[in-house]
Amino acid sequence: IEIPHIFLQTVIYGLIVYSLIGFDWTVEKFFWYLFFMFFTFMYFTYYGMMAVAMTPNSDIAAIVSTAFYAIWNIFAGFLVPRPKIPVWWRWYSWACPVAWTLYGLVASQFGDYTYEMDNHETVQDFIRRFFGFRHDFLGVVAVAVVGFTVFICFCLCLFNQGVQLPKKMRRIQQPHKQFLTPKMLNNVYIMR
Repeated sequence: IEIPHIFLQTVIYGLIVYSLIGFDWTVEKFFWYLFFMFFTFMYFTYYGMMAVAMTPNSDIAAIVSTAFYAIWNIFAGFLVPRPKIPVWWRWYSWACPVAWTLYGLVASQFGDYTYEMDNHETVQDFIRRFFGFRHDFLGVVAVAVVGFTVFICFCLCLFNQGVQLPKKMRRIQQPHKQFLTPKMLNNVYIMR
């Protein structure tokens, strides 16, 4: 049920945002934009579902997801471009799905621009030098984004089929402190 809903969401969102940003209205660039946004919405949806499936409740899933979203945002290449990330952390930018989405969106929309900027450098050369994005690498980027979506969906299926966190994590059955209410105890875990 998620796929048709996300497709409709992508088309509506894509038409509005694409026209507001002022990207070139070419069929190729518009469909690249829709492609990357569709699969990005898919892997974020599947990741959220996977986080809920692998954690004991939605509160913990929200905490885990927030941590992953922050890490993905840092290594996506927008705050710190991939060539500027220290070498010992650069490997993670290749393992970050948001980095591949950003690569695809920037390279598909601006990677073939030959307009000269004020410093007599073309947009294409600037994107290649500053971000490390190449327009001729779009096929690999598309496969990577689809691959992340399939991988996260596979993990979601595993967790939905009963793969659980370590059995050492058990719910506290009896209150051990008087200030804990029964409702609070439903969310408290200890390692044994």
